[in-house]
Amino acid sequence: MSEDTRSEVYAELAAVGPYGATPGHALITMVEPHPGHERAYNRWYEDDHYYAGAMAMPWMFAGRRWVATRDLQLLRHPARSAVARPVTAGCYLSTYWITAGRYADHMRWTVAINRRLNRDARVHHDRTHVFTAFQDHATTVYRDGPAGPRDLHALDHPYAGLVLQVVDADTAAHSADLLAWLRDRHLPERLAGSPAAMATVFRPTPLPLDRMTYVRQVEGVGTRLTLLWFLEEDPRRCWEEHFAGPETAVEKTGLGRTELVAPFIPTVPGTDRYVDELR
Repeated sequence: MSEDTRSEVYAELAAVGPYGATPGHALITMVEPHPGHERAYNRWYEDDHYYAGAMAMPWMFAGRRWVATRDLQLLRHPARSAVARPVTAGCYLSTYWITAGRYADHMRWTVAINRRLNRDARVHHDRTHVFTAFQDHATTVYRDGPAGPRDLHALDHPYAGLVLQVVDADTAAHSADLLAWLRDRHLPERLAGSPAAMATVFRPTPLPLDRMTYVRQVEGVGTRLTLLWFLEEDPRRCWEEHFAGPETAVEKTGLGRTELVAPFIPTVPGTDRYVDELR
């Protein structure tokens, strides 16, 4: 295909399909660099993969990296997690928004580009994917109603921290009820007067069969919900009061259980800040 023909294809693609500014989908990926490779992993992700493997791709319009230093890792619960084994695994978290209605288009590109990056030796293999899933947006609940940033701004707004919470419904039939309880009761009550400005909720989707082999297939499709709490202060300052034991509320509903509550702070792009605080 000639360069002129490729350019024409781009023009045709841009003229059709959804192109709203809505985070209809997300990529949420929690990764553990192998011991001794923390700095090399961080430099690869900061200098290459965040851009070539994510932000440069079509329909991925916002992204942010987060880190859990050792003291933050030790705040996680429950101790026996179905997501992170051990519960402290996964010291880096990356979150990306994908335009609503463009998931299939993005996936075609991301599978192809990651195969190319792997072939060109631009993939860092000294890491483990602890929790990596593309997800569909289910709901967003705001603490302050229409005031403040919306969920589409969440990865650009300078939030001081983020809490990742993963909850599993007992059955697929309970999943809709659990989501309704979160949206209508639990999240509004928890957000009121808290340092969290919003909570977004996503449902994981299966990875394609032609995914890279080092990424395991997504678990909990149909029963799992992923919550991202965006904090206006460092999670260490508000952990005991607001996040030290919220899984009991989910369990009391009889609809499911919390499998992970994990705090993070934002990385400083282009630097190795916090690399020496991971172990």
